[in-house]
Parts: sequence; structure tokens; C-alpha cells
Amino acid sequence: MNGDSALAEAVVRPLRVVPPDSGIDLGRAERAARDFLVALGVPVDGDATAGTPGRMARAYAEMLAPRSFDLTTFANDEGYDELVLARSIPVQSVCEHHMLPFVGVAHVGYLPGERILGLSKLARVVELFARRPQVQERLTKQVADWLDSQLAPRGVGVVVEAEHMCMSLRGVRADGTSTITSTLLGTLREDPRSRAEFLALTMPRPGGGHV
Repeated sequence: MNGDSALAEAVVRPLRVVPPDSGIDLGRAERAARDFLVALGVPVDGDATAGTPGRMARAYAEMLAPRSFDLTTFANDEGYDELVLARSIPVQSVCEHHMLPFVGVAHVGYLPGERILGLSKLARVVELFARRPQVQERLTKQVADWLDSQLAPRGVGVVVEAEHMCMSLRGVRADGTSTITSTLLGTLREDPRSRAEFLALTMPRPGGGHV
């Protein structure tokens, strides 16, 4: 490896992340959506609703299909050892129990080791695990575990705060209720000061908002 290629390897190490094939069949989904709506007494033969089954199928296909991306990392040449945190990353997922959306934000941080991550990739990783039938607890842990395995940082922390339509639109109908889940790994779990710093920056304060 010559000097130029060695430098390039030290600066950027991209990894192409390709989600598993979703196996989506839009034609079959549209037919099933039409049968589903008819079974619920929703007319699908009017001017406004004739295209509803197709739109419904395409909407769910979009919600359940994460995009491929390049996970780009850089050598931590400066030895940066403080917290890197991306707050309020949008989360849009679908509850696997009712197939209704849950939406909110994720706060994702890590303590760098030998490599640092392109900041936009934190949002990509959240989408990778959110765009599938999910439960919030699993989503939170999957994001943290994946970053831990791919980046080998000294610590990882993930907090997800979301409102679930299965709670606000049906059942208890607790509109405006938010659910908070967290996963901490490495130093962010084991060191009390690092843990306190991360949670102080991510947990909502009384009256709403963050630090």
C-alpha cells in the first residue's frame, strides 16, 4: 500500500449497508388492501377512493423499507475522547402488534475509540432499524448494539422518545402520551459521571424540552 492509499484508508473506511430484501409485492399488497377495506365496510369504488388500496400499499411499503447507505468512518487522529451526540433524530416506525405508526425522536451518542463516524450516519442507522415492524424497546437496543459492533467505541447511548398511535387512536386513547426507552453500553453504562452526562443531555426536563 503506497502512502496516498494508506492515508485514504486512515481517513475514510466506508461500509456499504444493504438492508435485507423486504420481499414486497405491491400488486398483492394492493389486492389485499382492497379486500381489507371492503371487509371493514369502506367503499373503494368512488372517485376519491378507487386508488386508495394502491396508495395504502405503497405507503406501507415505504414505511417498511429502509434505504441502503454507506457507513463512513474516519480515523480519530486527534484522539477526541468526549461525547459525540446527535439529538432529535426523527423516528418513524410501525408497531408490530397493531401495524399502526409510532413517531418521535432518537438521541444517539457515543464515546469514540479509534474511529469516528460521519454524523449523518447516526440518522441512517436509526432508519435502518425503524423501517420495519418494531417495538420501541427492541429498536433502541438494536441501534445501540449495531453501533457498538460496527464502530467499536468506548461507549454507546441511545434514547428514543415516541408517541404510539396504538395508544392514542385506539384502546386507552391516551393522546399525547410519550414512551421513553434507553440503552447504554460500555463507559456510558459503567461510569456514573459519563452516564449522568449523557442522560442529562437527552432526557426531557420537567415542562418539556431538553437541556
